[in-house]
Amino acid sequence: MISYKSINRQNYSLEEREAYSRTLQQQAGTVLLQTCNRIELYYGEGDVPDDVARHLFRVTSGLESALVGERAVQGQVKNSYMQAISQYRLPTAMHKLFTSALQVGKRVRTETEISHGAVSHSLAAIEIIEQEHIDLSKSRITIIGVNKLTSDILKFLKNKGGQMVFLANRSQTKAHELADPLGIKVYALNEKKQFLVDTDILISATSAPHTLIHAADIPADHPLLAIDLAFPRDISPEVGTLPNVRLYNITDVEQRVRDNISVRQSEVIRAENIIEEGITELQDTLHRRELRTKDERRNLKVKAVSS
Repeated sequence: MISYKSINRQNYSLEEREAYSRTLQQQAGTVLLQTCNRIELYYGEGDVPDDVARHLFRVTSGLESALVGERAVQGQVKNSYMQAISQYRLPTAMHKLFTSALQVGKRVRTETEISHGAVSHSLAAIEIIEQEHIDLSKSRITIIGVNKLTSDILKFLKNKGGQMVFLANRSQTKAHELADPLGIKVYALNEKKQFLVDTDILISATSAPHTLIHAADIPADHPLLAIDLAFPRDISPEVGTLPNVRLYNITDVEQRVRDNISVRQSEVIRAENIIEEGITELQDTLHRRELRTKDERRNLKVKAVSS
């Protein structure tokens, strides 16, 4: 039977999720899903209970996200599935569960307006900067990390008048691929003392398993707005205790968005109806596959007796 273990934002604090993430090790035949809000391990083989399918379909559709209807989780589920199948062989039912989840997630976003106007983490970061009444044209802005999130943030900042924008990353090659077309200077992470000295706005969103920025790295008496969009956190919570720093972590960002966002309940209901249809189709497919397997085994036995 296919099962899953989950630790998410609804039941566990950011600190508890970080601690749990350090204990997980993916094993053959499993799919490990890790997003900003949750860590889930899918394992087992054979039957797929409706509640397991329903949960994964809701996750993939964005119904379990802090920002209901957000699009990024669809890609995160796909990447987790693709990573698993690239490493080892998955049970047939696990394959069908995840391919069905991706199909359902696509249907929800295509056939409903649940993602219409949904605010992403990147837009939320820009919103925080704007609400702090900071003049982007006169601020030194440093971004840490190279990924879709930071790419979006860089483009938003440039479009909103950001002039002094810098990018720091462990891999210089990846950093230059993103920064060079935008005319942005690149730093190595080990140059943090150099790029932090004059930074007015710091946005970090890496996949590093440990903290990158500590209180000792922040120049004394220099005002800083820091936005940490990473999980686990890139910026030590101690940074937020400095008198000259305003620190927002991913929980703060999502809470800010939830305060300003409302999703029409009719769209959620439509999405849930699509999910139930997906569960029915999944179970029908698995049932037909089971019947074909039994027929094939029966035919093999008949041939064996006849010979």
